[in-house]
Amino acid sequence: MTGRALGRRGRLIIPALAALGTLASPAVPVQWDVVPSGTDPMMGTTYPKSQTAGWTVAYRLYDRGWRHPKARAGIPGPLIRARVGDRIRVHFKNLDTRFGHSHSMHFHGVHYAFPSDGSYIPGISGPGADVKPGQAFTYRLTAGRDSAGAWPYHDHGPAMDESIAGGMYGMLSILRRKERAPDREFVVALSSMRGFMTINGRAFLGNTPVFRSRVGDRVRWDVMSMGDDFHTFHVHGHRWLRGGVPEDVRTVGPAESFTVSWRERSPGAWYYHCHVESHMMAGMIGLYTVSR
Repeated sequence: MTGRALGRRGRLIIPALAALGTLASPAVPVQWDVVPSGTDPMMGTTYPKSQTAGWTVAYRLYDRGWRHPKARAGIPGPLIRARVGDRIRVHFKNLDTRFGHSHSMHFHGVHYAFPSDGSYIPGISGPGADVKPGQAFTYRLTAGRDSAGAWPYHDHGPAMDESIAGGMYGMLSILRRKERAPDREFVVALSSMRGFMTINGRAFLGNTPVFRSRVGDRVRWDVMSMGDDFHTFHVHGHRWLRGGVPEDVRTVGPAESFTVSWRERSPGAWYYHCHVESHMMAGMIGLYTVSR
């Protein structure tokens, strides 16, 4: 899910919801299904909804005042785009009417004063780390010279463990001052959910994202891992440079993130997946299609 690029005084409104889906009211709870097709087509295994679906909390993009959603809810939350030098304001409201938990937002890779840290410390942290249902807080961030890249954000409130396991995380995408934006940007969040290994909260082909580009496009992948596991990121038929050295597999650990980029030259339908084989077989595999 992608938000607009933020200007130097950009504003982004992201409430925490106890609901995922298209809502008439931001307080309406719905369920997130990790395997909406109910099937792993590679192995022919089917799964009951009792195993794949359940309540969760996620971030969602709204207009100012939290009156109208600006995008469908999903996992990960909205992609926050900025450039080095931008000042970012994130207006957060806790609308968790399902569980009634306190929540927050904690941002990696950017600069902020302690009140905007968003991490709950009993007896020390302020209201931005313990935003109770119905309350709001504004996080004030700056994209510094050392902020270029892709970075996670996630709940760091009292219910952090449960929240992250349920998909309460997203990414920031920060370009250098004069860096050209890619033609295609893909967000890949690797995590375990409900006993499955997921990409963006979904497991198995037919459920995980299908990313698309065309020959000639400049593509960028923003990759992160959330939870307790280490994963590897691999795209068939492609390589990228890391410190001038070609590679086609890269390891990513909990809350780590990276970007890889290339000019697309290879038409076809390509797998992308975690190369920890048990993770791939548990759902962490998707398709990347390149047209001429």
